[in-house]
Amino acid sequence: MKKLLLSLAAATALVSPAIAELELEKDELTFGFIKLTDMAPLAVAYEQGYFLDEGLFVTLEAQANWKVLLDGVIDGQLDGAHMLAGQPLAATIGYGTEAHIVTPFSMDLNGNGITVSNEIWEEMKPNIPVMEDGRPQHPISAEALAPVVEKYKSEGKPFNMGMVFPVSTHNYELRYWLAAGGLHPGYYSPDNVTGQIGADVFLSVTPPPQMPATLEAGTIYGYCVGEPWNQQAVFKGIGVPVITDYELWKNNPEKVFGINAEFAEEYPNTTLAVTKALIRAAMWLDENDNANRPEAVEILSRPEYVGADYDVIANSMTGTFEYEKGDKRDVPDFNVFFRYNATYPFYSDAIWYLTQMRRWGQIADAKPDSWYDEVAKSVYKPEIYLEAARLLVDEGLANEADFPWDSDGYKAPTPAEDIIDGIAYDGRTPNAYLESLSIGLKGDQKIVGSDVQG
Repeated sequence: MKKLLLSLAAATALVSPAIAELELEKDELTFGFIKLTDMAPLAVAYEQGYFLDEGLFVTLEAQANWKVLLDGVIDGQLDGAHMLAGQPLAATIGYGTEAHIVTPFSMDLNGNGITVSNEIWEEMKPNIPVMEDGRPQHPISAEALAPVVEKYKSEGKPFNMGMVFPVSTHNYELRYWLAAGGLHPGYYSPDNVTGQIGADVFLSVTPPPQMPATLEAGTIYGYCVGEPWNQQAVFKGIGVPVITDYELWKNNPEKVFGINAEFAEEYPNTTLAVTKALIRAAMWLDENDNANRPEAVEILSRPEYVGADYDVIANSMTGTFEYEKGDKRDVPDFNVFFRYNATYPFYSDAIWYLTQMRRWGQIADAKPDSWYDEVAKSVYKPEIYLEAARLLVDEGLANEADFPWDSDGYKAPTPAEDIIDGIAYDGRTPNAYLESLSIGLKGDQKIVGSDVQG
C-alpha cells in the first residue's frame, strides 16, 4: 500500500505555479489497482507529484482481484480504480453486479499476451511456419493449436486455459484468437455463466499474478493475461507467449479508470483534477520515444505496485517482447499510454466490448445498433476528458495538437489488415460486425439450454 502523508500539504513548493486551481469538492482519495504493468499511470501520477499538483492527496491500494476492486468502487471504499474496460460496461447493463460506473480516461492500448505451457508449445511447433533463420513466423494463429486440442479431445482430456475475469479484455482476446483459428471458446447463457457451452477450449478465471503458478501446476495449458505475467513464464522457463494482443488487434484498447457515476456528478472538479493528473502521467510514460520507461519500470517493480523483478517488467515495457527463451523481438508499441489518442475514451472501444459480450452470450438477446451507442455514451465520458485536456493546454502543460478536439467519439474503422482474422471493425455498425464473424451469436440467435436457436 502506498500512502501519501497529509503533512505534504504544507510543502507548497511541490505545487506547480502553472496549474490553475480547481475548487475541489473532495481532496483525499483512495484508488484501487491490480498488480499489472498497465496500472502505471496511477503510479506515475503519484510518484511524479501530478496528483499533488492538483491538490489531491491520494492513497493507492492493490486489490486481491477484479471483483473485490469493482465492489470497492461500488460501495465507496474506493473512489476510483484501474479497471478492466468491460467492468463499467457490464455493471451498467446489469451483467453481474449492477451499478452505473463511468470512465473519463482510458489507461492504455495493447499490453496483453497469450502464453502456452512448454509441452503445448512443443506440440504446436510442427504446425507453425518458420522464417529463414528458423524462428517461428509471427503472428501465430490458433490454427496451430487446433490439432493439439483435437488430440486432447480424442484422449478424453478437457483443454483448459485461463483468463482473468468474465468481462475482461483477456477473455475476449483469448476467445477472439481461438475463434479466428477455428476453435470454439464456448457460450454463456442466463442459466449457465461458465462460458463453456459448446466449447472446444474451456476457459476459466485465474487472478493475473497466479497465472504462472497455475500453468506450472498443470491446472491450465495456457492463458491470456497482461504483463508482466507472460514474461514471467519465460523467465521461469515454464511457458511460451505465442501472440501479443498488438498482433491480434493492432492498438486495441485495454484498461480504463473507473468511477461511480454519482462520484462524477457530486465531485465534478475533483474528477477533472484526477483526469488531468492521469493525462500528464500518460504523457510522461510515452514522451521522447519512451525515454522515461526505465524509470517507470523501477517504480512498477516496487512491492507496493507490481512487485515483479525489474528485468521481467522491462522485457515488455521498454519496447521489446520475448517469446521463446532468447527470441526477443522489437515490439515498440507493446505498451502505449498516450500515443494514438490512447487515453481518449472512444465510444467505438466501448462498443467492441459490448459486441463481444453479445457474441458469446453474455448479452442474451439481440440489440439494435442504437442500443450499443446509448450504452457507450452512458459509460464513456470524452467530454470530461476533453475538458481536463483543455485545462492542461491552457496551463501550458500539454500540446493542443495531441488531443482529438473534433472527434464525435468514434474512431475510424480498424482496417482488416490490423486484425488477426482479417475482418475490419467499425463501431458504428455493431450488428453488421457481428454478422461478419464466423463463430459467435448474430442476429436474433440466443442460447437455449446448450443449443443455439434462431
